[in-house]
Amino acid sequence: MTFETTSNMASAEEDFPRGGTAKKTTESKIVVQRSEVDNLFQSNEQAETKKRKGAVKDDGKKLKKQKKEDGLTLNAAAKCVEILHIKNVKEGMLMLGCVKEVTDFEVTVGLPCGLQGFLSIKNISDSYTKLLSEQLDSADTEEICSLPHLFLPGMVLRCVVAKLDIAKGGSLSIQLSVNPKLVNKALSSSSLKAGMVLSGCVESIEDHGCIVDIGISGSKAFLSTKAIKDQHNNPEELKVGQYVTSQVEEVKNEGRVVRLSASPLTITQACAESKQGWNLTNLLPGLLVKATIKKVTKHGLILDFLSSFSGQVDFLHMEPEHAANYTEGAEVQACVLYVEPSTRLVGLSLRSYLIQPEPRVDPTPAGGDRIGEVVKDCKMTTIHHRSGAMLELPDKTLAFVHRNNLKEVNEPANENRVLAMPEHTCRILNFSPLDQIHFASLRRSVIERPFYRYHDLHAGQIVEGKVSVLLNHGMVVHLSDHIKGLVPRTHLSDIILKNPEKKYMEGMKVKCRVLTVDAENKKLYLTRKKALVESSLPLFLSYADARPGCVSHGYIVCIKDFGCIVRFYNNVKGLVPLNQLSSEPISSPEELFYIGQVLKTKVLQCDPEKAKMVLSFKVAVEGETAKPEFDCEVGTRLEAKVLKKLVNGLEVAILPDEIRTVLPTMHLSDHMSNCPLLWESLQEGDNISNLICVNNNKQNISLTKKPTVRWSLEEGVVAKDFSEITVGMQLIGWVKNIMSYGVFVEFPYGLVGLAPKSALTDKFISDATVAFQLGQTVIAKVTNLDEEKRRFLVTLKISEVISPEGDTQTRLINGLQERRAVTEMLAMRDNSDLRQQLAALFVGQKLKLTVDTVEDSGATFKSDDLAGATILASKHHVMGVNLNPGQKATAVLLHVDILSSCVHVSLLSKLLGNKKSLSEESKYTAMVQYIDKEFAVISLDDTAQLTVIQTRSHLNEVFLSESEKLKAGMSLAVEVTEPSCQELQGLPLVSWQRTAPKRQRTTSENQSGSKGHCFGEIVQGKVRTVKPTCIQVTLEDGSTGRVHVSEVVEVTKVCLGSFPTSLVKVGSTVTARVIGGREASSHRFLPFSHPKFTYTIPELTLIPSKLDKSADFKSVTAKEKLNSYKVGEEITCFVSKFNPERKSLEVTTDPSLTGTVELLAMITDLKDASHPEKLYKLGQAVHAKVVEISSKPHRFVLSLIGVHKLEEGSVALGIVTNIQPQVGLLVKLPFGGMGAIAVTDLADAYRPNPLDGYRKDQILRCFLLGNENGKWQLSLRPSRLNPQQAKPVKDLEVLSLDKLKEGQIIRGYVKSVGEQGVFIRLSRYITGRAQLQQSTKYFVSSHKVLSEHLPPNTLLTTKILSIDLEEEFVNLSLLPADTGKPDILPESLGLPLRLVGEEKKKHDTEKKKKRALSESEQKQAESQVPKKKKKKTKKARTDDNDSGVEVYFREEEDKEDEEEPKPAPAKEVTASSAGPSRLQVAAGFSWDMGLNCLKPASAAKDGDSSDEEDQVADSKPQKKSRHELEQEKKAAEKALVQREAELMDPSLRPEDAAAFERLLLASPNSSLVWLQYMAHHLQATQIEQARAVAERALKTISFREEQEKLNVWVALLNLENMYGTEETLKKVFERALQFCEPLPVYQQLADIYAKSNKTKEVEGLYKTMVKRFRQNKAVWLSYGTFLLQQGQSDAASALLQRALKSLPSKESVDVIAKFAQLEFRYGDVEKGRTMFDKVLTSYPKRTDLWSVFIDLMVKHGSQKDVRALFDRVIHLSVSIKKIKFFFKRYLEYEKKHGTPQSIQAVKEKAMEFVEAKGTEAAT
Repeated sequence: MTFETTSNMASAEEDFPRGGTAKKTTESKIVVQRSEVDNLFQSNEQAETKKRKGAVKDDGKKLKKQKKEDGLTLNAAAKCVEILHIKNVKEGMLMLGCVKEVTDFEVTVGLPCGLQGFLSIKNISDSYTKLLSEQLDSADTEEICSLPHLFLPGMVLRCVVAKLDIAKGGSLSIQLSVNPKLVNKALSSSSLKAGMVLSGCVESIEDHGCIVDIGISGSKAFLSTKAIKDQHNNPEELKVGQYVTSQVEEVKNEGRVVRLSASPLTITQACAESKQGWNLTNLLPGLLVKATIKKVTKHGLILDFLSSFSGQVDFLHMEPEHAANYTEGAEVQACVLYVEPSTRLVGLSLRSYLIQPEPRVDPTPAGGDRIGEVVKDCKMTTIHHRSGAMLELPDKTLAFVHRNNLKEVNEPANENRVLAMPEHTCRILNFSPLDQIHFASLRRSVIERPFYRYHDLHAGQIVEGKVSVLLNHGMVVHLSDHIKGLVPRTHLSDIILKNPEKKYMEGMKVKCRVLTVDAENKKLYLTRKKALVESSLPLFLSYADARPGCVSHGYIVCIKDFGCIVRFYNNVKGLVPLNQLSSEPISSPEELFYIGQVLKTKVLQCDPEKAKMVLSFKVAVEGETAKPEFDCEVGTRLEAKVLKKLVNGLEVAILPDEIRTVLPTMHLSDHMSNCPLLWESLQEGDNISNLICVNNNKQNISLTKKPTVRWSLEEGVVAKDFSEITVGMQLIGWVKNIMSYGVFVEFPYGLVGLAPKSALTDKFISDATVAFQLGQTVIAKVTNLDEEKRRFLVTLKISEVISPEGDTQTRLINGLQERRAVTEMLAMRDNSDLRQQLAALFVGQKLKLTVDTVEDSGATFKSDDLAGATILASKHHVMGVNLNPGQKATAVLLHVDILSSCVHVSLLSKLLGNKKSLSEESKYTAMVQYIDKEFAVISLDDTAQLTVIQTRSHLNEVFLSESEKLKAGMSLAVEVTEPSCQELQGLPLVSWQRTAPKRQRTTSENQSGSKGHCFGEIVQGKVRTVKPTCIQVTLEDGSTGRVHVSEVVEVTKVCLGSFPTSLVKVGSTVTARVIGGREASSHRFLPFSHPKFTYTIPELTLIPSKLDKSADFKSVTAKEKLNSYKVGEEITCFVSKFNPERKSLEVTTDPSLTGTVELLAMITDLKDASHPEKLYKLGQAVHAKVVEISSKPHRFVLSLIGVHKLEEGSVALGIVTNIQPQVGLLVKLPFGGMGAIAVTDLADAYRPNPLDGYRKDQILRCFLLGNENGKWQLSLRPSRLNPQQAKPVKDLEVLSLDKLKEGQIIRGYVKSVGEQGVFIRLSRYITGRAQLQQSTKYFVSSHKVLSEHLPPNTLLTTKILSIDLEEEFVNLSLLPADTGKPDILPESLGLPLRLVGEEKKKHDTEKKKKRALSESEQKQAESQVPKKKKKKTKKARTDDNDSGVEVYFREEEDKEDEEEPKPAPAKEVTASSAGPSRLQVAAGFSWDMGLNCLKPASAAKDGDSSDEEDQVADSKPQKKSRHELEQEKKAAEKALVQREAELMDPSLRPEDAAAFERLLLASPNSSLVWLQYMAHHLQATQIEQARAVAERALKTISFREEQEKLNVWVALLNLENMYGTEETLKKVFERALQFCEPLPVYQQLADIYAKSNKTKEVEGLYKTMVKRFRQNKAVWLSYGTFLLQQGQSDAASALLQRALKSLPSKESVDVIAKFAQLEFRYGDVEKGRTMFDKVLTSYPKRTDLWSVFIDLMVKHGSQKDVRALFDRVIHLSVSIKKIKFFFKRYLEYEKKHGTPQSIQAVKEKAMEFVEAKGTEAAT
């Protein structure tokens, strides 16, 4: 045996000896191979079964079925015969099928082995599809022949699997085709032989027959009428598209013409013979063949046919009678059942009905339809372990149970146990016409299913289902996998739903009732009407059920003048005549009833035979109203008795009629903390008074005990109906429901409004659910109305609602009274002494106590009087007091909690001192001493006085955080309203605020000592003071009255601009008359209808006509006065005050009426805008026009500019509210108008930046062009505002396209730049377009280049090329040749010109010259470096004002400076002479790392010698010796060299900004330098400077250097992540996306987030990425890596499934392998192993994956596993070279980790391998 001596072969040779001398004989070699193939068969078969499970996933990359590759003629016999399973069905498979049922668009076809497929109308034949589309286009449907005419149930077809679809539930659906082109795909015109039996479709009908499409290109097949007559009685029966089976009679012209015959007898007897050329590639199902039985197995037969082909007959297709006669070698006739072209598996049938002359098979079984039937006492006869089992039913018929139906889905298979059971219960699932057998199931879940078929359902049944889909006409509900029903649109709810999709979601479970069921046509109708579903009345399922006198629920289906038609179940319907509709006469029923309405109806008469019924609504209702109808008005006070305590309320009976209703706990009080206390204290049998009815809708009555709601109903501050609600109206309601987006508020009369999140509070609120409580009383103001949907929005903001007078104090008193009532009720009920003693205590009472314990948290006390009570003082309340247990002490009482018998006290000396008396209106600083939910106890300064306040100063107040709430120890500013209030048990009543004291509204108290004055009384008095708006008069009884400015002189006599009050002198005596009065505290004018008709401050009049006693003197309310004015009327009013915040003027016309004038309605000249108050003095009389009047809400708006509404063509003032580049200016106009000014309407001559110079809140004079959809179009052009003085217009207004002419030069503003071109706004209506090639003379690859240079509103000059009036298109040109202006892109971009013809050639030659020139200049440059550098620096500086990009890319700027700027001397440029070095940044650039770790890809030595001159030492004045001079020269040179070296050394970091700037001049495009510069700033924590550097870098670095730019963006993202906010990071990220490739930016940000442990953000980002880049493998992998690093293994698995669906199928293997690697690295090693196993089982030849798998296993697996893996690998059937490689790896592994024995074992295995392969391997 000779060895090669080459050194590198030695080791390999030692391990793998070449084939030895003992050569086997060839015969034995063949034997070895044969056995190997057999083994291969086995392993492959296992692989196959494993593989099939995942067949769907692998998307058609199927393994070939076991076969020997010795040519196409043979196919291997299957090892074990099994039936055809759906998972083995593949696209392109040919099958015999039998039509089961036919609908208009689809044929259901029964396939072999119980499979079922669907033949769509599109898959019949090309000619039929063409005919269909022609018919559709011509909309004429007469000639077409529908599917039911072409296909009949039982017809046998040859079909092909066109597509495997995945149905909704995840199951496979087989789409078939009978298109001859697909069925006969394997045949060609040359292979056609006479005698062949083919299938085809009629292509067209001719005179003497028809042309049949047999799907073979180049062959025409003709079937003569005579031949048809044998088959069909009538020749007209054949239609285009009809499926025919015919025999080839004759083939002419090499198969170009084929004559067919269609005699049924000859066709059914025609056997396929091998001389006809049939082979495995073109074999067709349905062919009859003669076959020999080769092998008989228990599961079926293996046959040989057509000389050498092998086929199988499964047990379903063996003829049962002859089963015993089947012996090996017997000859049989068989029919081809299916052919799998890829694996060459052929299924045959021996059943007589397929072999005998019968073109049709019986589609229904002999014993009638039994599908869905549950059959007991079945016996299992045989079990076929790969296929299923045969059952014998009690009537001796057979049924087949597929192996999947032998057990539940998730149970392990145990066939022996099943077979051992003596009897079985099964459900018949289906009948297979092709196998003529029933298929059944033994699954319990299937047998126990309540309904398997439509026959199992009956009308009136209540069923549960899942919403499948919402359609226009209703909703489809699935009751089980294949039973679905329709809920018609009118039955979706008791009322008609406008937007059903808001109520129903896909997959939602719903409860329905069956209306009708038609089992034959599989139609099921359901209802979701609650009244029908929950009805407890008897159902009318037939007319027989509807006996006279019966009552049931029905629904209206039709409303006529003579009555309503009502329907019940199973289409039972009857008529309700007009007189039976209602107890009151009705003329038009459609106004009272609606279709779909559910009502109780009573049967008056019924005739079941004629199916007629007369019904009544009236009698049905009257029967009910035996119980008294309680009609109570909303707003009436009621008393009720508690019947029962519920979890969240009380069941009460309203007295005296004992009407039952529920009073919710939340309606017991305005104070939410009092509600549970009151609920606790009320017991069954107690009476509750002061209840008020808030809604009464016949079914139930809603009550409340909330005092504020009661007040609103009694005062009439309420809307009774939606129609009464107006915007601005204020209502009192309560929180009904809280959603995250807002709060629903309910008001009396059942009205509900929504307060959106933004309208809840004046503070920012992220979630509405934290702000309010359910049931909380609130004041709401209506902001929006939607008349159509009858919905309205409200605001709860405290700044926008006005509380009722004295609301805070009233609520405080009510709340404390409720608490006292609770205390008293509990004390009475319990009869315990302690509770009665506790009830007698009050706030501020001094108690004698004994100290019990003293701790850090406070102290506890005992008291003989309060035995059993817990008495506590917090540490704040014992501060500064020395206490010892047993010591006696005096304490002051703060709070009693009667439920827990707990008393809170204080020992602070300032609270125990002697009380000082308080005076009214005195102000104090108070301290909060104790908080109890909504109440707080406070102490006033050092007066030793305590009192109680509410913690919420307003009903709508919201505390979003703890810090906003009152806490013990806080200071408040307090004003005493009443020193000793009766309702507070003698405590002072105060108003309070947190900040500095500010006068609060208080409850009105009458001044003592004055009895007041009555309306109409005439009084005398002396003028005390004269103010511009009122006069104060001291009356004879000492009280003060006041005269309003409008009540001094008759309105008709008032001169414009005069001051009426100035006519009255102080001290003069006047006679006056009382016309009303004011409230003492708030000075609110009280109208005369007020019940308190005596006034403490009377309102007087001095007008002579009103003093006349005989004159008719009536009181006029403010509302009547307001309604007496008309819009547009001019009235006289008096200036009362200017509001500087709102910049509005208040004017008054009457003591009770104040109107407002907005700023824009006060001034006509822009000069007055800054100080409008100077125009009007207080008390001055002015003329105003009425703009708007409304009493609910109160609005009285006036105008002082002489107009009251906006008119087209007029000029008005407006305030700029917003500046939008795309729109222009948005302007607020007077009288509530809004307008917009387009950029083209800003001036008569356009400016480059049109919107500069305008700011928000600027006031402008605008011309009103017109109103569109409530928005005014405005203009600021001087030619519009004052045409007389205007200068000539430079840029004309273009009002329509007619004004434009082709060739005209016109200016406009850029609107946007897109792929279609540059869009230019020529006027507010007209936009023109310049296509990209008409925009610039340069060649641009992308429109982005233009959009960078043309931001919106750039001013351009254009030339009109063409105008299309119909399409309203204006085509423009921006080319310099057309406009005469420079090109829109600067030359410095260095873009190529778009050239043609001669110019192009010239340009090319110039380019060559230029290149030569630049080369020669480069050579010169070597000798004169400094000079060149200076020149460059200088040039860069001159261009300072230019953008950074252009500085370095002015290639064609100077004709004498043609060379490209070089960043360094040419001789020093190393590898990259193309300029600055590229920075290779690792994924996440982090600022914390030293910047030294960033290395340029090429170390280009950038030098700069701009300050070389400064290096020379100063020369001394005296003359030096020659030696000295030489020394100096050397030293200078040395210094210079050192300096140059420093500048050139890339590893040396510059120390200051100047050094960096110098570096940047040299290499402006190097991101490394820029990043080092940023880091330099960051080390000094100069964040802003670092940002500025980054921004400069982005401007400076050339746009071609994408990687460099990306580096800077990443650095900027890093910077914002570490030092910025979430907001700034987001902004930078969005910008980066615009300028860079999006994917790398996303990846980099994800890495940044991951490094800074922001897992939530990373997740969010990756979710966006996998949506946006779903086709990109890398994204899925990095997301998977992240999830596994986080330990989310399940999420990673789910992600893998998503990835496989999203990515192309060819990527699947790699992706799974990558995920498996990740599992090894970060996740579960076992899981990774399993994944690799699966992939490699399917793709055993992927040696690259095997190699990776081995590496991972060596690293992570046990030795045993690794060896097992190596053993698998070396037995792979791959090339010998690869196996050698694996043996080498195996040996290396053993040498490292194994023993000498294991090493030897590997070598032996190698020897075996070599011997087995013999010489083949040796060579």
